[in-house]
Amino acid sequence: MRRSAFPWKSFLKSLAIIAVPVALQNLLTTTGSMVDTMMIGSLGENYVGAVGLCAQFSSLMFACYWGFVGGGMLFFAQFWGAKDDAGINRSYGMTLSCMMVTATVFCALGLFAPEFVMQVYTDKAPIQAIGIEYLRIVALAYPLQIWAMAMSALLRSTERVRIPLYGGISAVITNMALNWLLIYGNLGFPRLGVKGAAIATVCSSAVNVLVIALLAKKAKFPYLTSIRSHFRWGNGAMKAYLVKCFPIICNELLVGVGNMVINIVLGRQSEQAIAATAVFRTFEGLIIGFFSGFSNAASVLVGKEVGAGNLDTAYERAKRLVYLCSDRIASVCLILILVRQPLLTAMSLHDESYAIGSGMLFVYSVAALLRMCNWAQNDTFRSAGDSVYGTVLEIAFMYAVVLPCVWLSGMVVKAPFLVVFALCYADEPIRFVLMQRHLYSGKWIKPVTDSGRAALCAFREKRGIKPKGIRA
Repeated sequence: MRRSAFPWKSFLKSLAIIAVPVALQNLLTTTGSMVDTMMIGSLGENYVGAVGLCAQFSSLMFACYWGFVGGGMLFFAQFWGAKDDAGINRSYGMTLSCMMVTATVFCALGLFAPEFVMQVYTDKAPIQAIGIEYLRIVALAYPLQIWAMAMSALLRSTERVRIPLYGGISAVITNMALNWLLIYGNLGFPRLGVKGAAIATVCSSAVNVLVIALLAKKAKFPYLTSIRSHFRWGNGAMKAYLVKCFPIICNELLVGVGNMVINIVLGRQSEQAIAATAVFRTFEGLIIGFFSGFSNAASVLVGKEVGAGNLDTAYERAKRLVYLCSDRIASVCLILILVRQPLLTAMSLHDESYAIGSGMLFVYSVAALLRMCNWAQNDTFRSAGDSVYGTVLEIAFMYAVVLPCVWLSGMVVKAPFLVVFALCYADEPIRFVLMQRHLYSGKWIKPVTDSGRAALCAFREKRGIKPKGIRA
């Protein structure tokens, strides 16, 4: 019997509906960050480096709460496919509650212990002083940013991607306008420098939350406003949620700690390298922002079909999403390489810092192809219910390969900065091969809904996947 052709037209249309608004939102946010860096760059390289290191503290917070986002999106997408409203509400309540605990911890550290935070990330006293001044204010934005992320994750998983986009646009415009007013003291406003940049971030985060909430209410989106339903967890609900989330939480937390170690090493290089790294992180955010549209699409398009019991469709979609992702990322990296000179110069990188920043872009453009494919595959596995395989690989290779190589080269051998930076991606080729094998095996499809479980035996039999405990 002839195998039916893959429905590329409808697949690409569904992909675009989800991926394009998400990518646009993240690209706008990253563009806003680039403008921030340009504005702060006029104050000097140390200011760029300090704000960049504060952003790495924010990245650690991201790693701590993203495990709950990833676990939440697993449940959101599958319950959405199964049309289980109670399941969606319950999952959102648990996700938001766990995320706000993280927000409280990091907000407290930023407000009451900014000296400790900056001493962890760099040993340069002038950069520490600037970072402390910035962090004491910007920490107030953390709970708002996490709240907006929780709402956006739910909206995207239920295919309401335009509302987070509009919230992101409003936040970027607010941030850029207030930066212009408060950093330089335009139109009679006080000239606050780096403090003005921090205030602008807090205000734009509040605008993002407000716009998302108002638009969701206007659209009569039922899940965000069903507050009582968010906390009807019932017996065993939190346990089932945490069982699925736990591997993702461990992954993101341990990877976040690993990245902090890497940033500690990079933060003890020259001032020029620290400034170049801060600028590079902005460009990295551009690539990740573009990619995250595909990542969200993978989670929704695959997870929704798994939840509905259409396991063959989920499997075929997953295979194609990975290669579409690599193709698009290659295009973005190429564009960045071609326009690197005016961009790096506009962000106040010159001479040695420019050479380092340019080299980092070349290294990352090669590494990003494999890195983003690995990320896309892992998100696909998670949305289908397998939160363990990619987690084990990422943590194992980071702590067994990447961290020893980076620490030894940067802190012991004192290798050239670009060598140290390249070793941050030493594990990606090996993980790519192993992730591909797992992708084609189909073992990552593990439904959490009744419809998905009912179709699982037939799918496994078709793929030759033997139940646990049975040997060939």
